[in-house]
Amino acid sequence: MRTRDRRDEIVRLAMTSGLTSVEELAATFDVTASTIRRDLARLTEEGRVARTYGGAMALLAHPEPSLRQRTHEAFAAKRAMARWAAAQVSSGETILLDAGTSVGALAHELRDVPRLTVATTGLTALERLAGSETVHVECLGGTLRHLSQGFVGPLAEAALERLTFDRVFLGADGVTAENGICEADLQQTRLKELMMGRADRVYVLAHSEKLGRRPFNSWARLPSQWVLVTDEAAEPAALAPFEARGVEIVVARADGSRVE
Repeated sequence: MRTRDRRDEIVRLAMTSGLTSVEELAATFDVTASTIRRDLARLTEEGRVARTYGGAMALLAHPEPSLRQRTHEAFAAKRAMARWAAAQVSSGETILLDAGTSVGALAHELRDVPRLTVATTGLTALERLAGSETVHVECLGGTLRHLSQGFVGPLAEAALERLTFDRVFLGADGVTAENGICEADLQQTRLKELMMGRADRVYVLAHSEKLGRRPFNSWARLPSQWVLVTDEAAEPAALAPFEARGVEIVVARADGSRVE
């Protein structure tokens, strides 16, 4: 494993366990304790973790991972969700895509849909669709959030007021049945709520590790009718709160088919 990938994984482990020892990390990655200490020193300098007494470390208030860090996380799950979601889109529709890697994977699957119009707030989706000769692309613009590689702010919000959509596909840092979509920034949650209000059908792409997760304190409320799209690793206990609220749940297989 490359040094950068190992450090990204250390941050991910810290987010799930909260406290991880040098010895545990050294055993996990099959490297020396000195190597882990150097990793922790660099991650501390970058503000991504905090060192604690005895060589353990804890995550600093759940710092938001960058898009680059998230690119290779749950890759198979994101592809499965994207394949199912792409199959819901028909030629001639106008759809709205969020920023993020899960929705970026969906954009990749949509490249050959004829007479499709896609509006997006995300650079990832724009990159995936830039070479398509069949998809008409609209960028909503606004202020670029460098961590998420997505546009937010009043210009993006104003652009939404002039458009309606057949479907909107959203990503999430976490999603709960009670509070909705969890994000790192209030501008993101406000924009997501506005996006949901402009579409006939609302889909949230959230792989199993994001279900019930609340890493931040900003929330986007979900409408009464929406579709949760997740992957086969989702546990029944994690899905139960959504089922209790009448949410339509789609568990996508690797080939993009739906688990019945």
